[in-house]
Amino acid sequence: MAAKPTMLTAEGLKNLEDELKFLQNVKRKEIAEKIKVARSYGDLSENSEYDDAKNEQAIMEARITTIEAILKTAVIIDESNTSNEHVHLTSVVKVEMIKTGKQAQYKIVGSGSNETNPREGKISDESPIGKALMNKSVGDVVEVETPGGVIALKVLEISK
Repeated sequence: MAAKPTMLTAEGLKNLEDELKFLQNVKRKEIAEKIKVARSYGDLSENSEYDDAKNEQAIMEARITTIEAILKTAVIIDESNTSNEHVHLTSVVKVEMIKTGKQAQYKIVGSGSNETNPREGKISDESPIGKALMNKSVGDVVEVETPGGVIALKVLEISK
């Protein structure tokens, strides 16, 4: 079975490539040095510095493997071919919460891209709000099931 493509913006691709280079070229050396120093302390069975360094190494190697897998299936979203008629990946969507009148703005990013950052308003196309907004137009109202209950959102504006 072929792996599901990971939709990325050009910026998201560059960020992942930069992170991968850093982990492979800088972080690996730093952790290898930590392991070497910890080994010099002697008995490894009671050496917490060695255990910590090995754990850090395992986490870093897992992250490298994850990034490599993402990059193998990466598909760059061509933002020049997108319109603002409907919400799609890379859209910036301004919404109003019907009940409170509060407004929010979200950028829709690919789910496997590691670009998601709710604090910055970057949400996945597979998150509850992202999924509900996909393919909607200005004026559309969507209902979204959230941990706090169902909320109704009105699409006010779609931009790039």
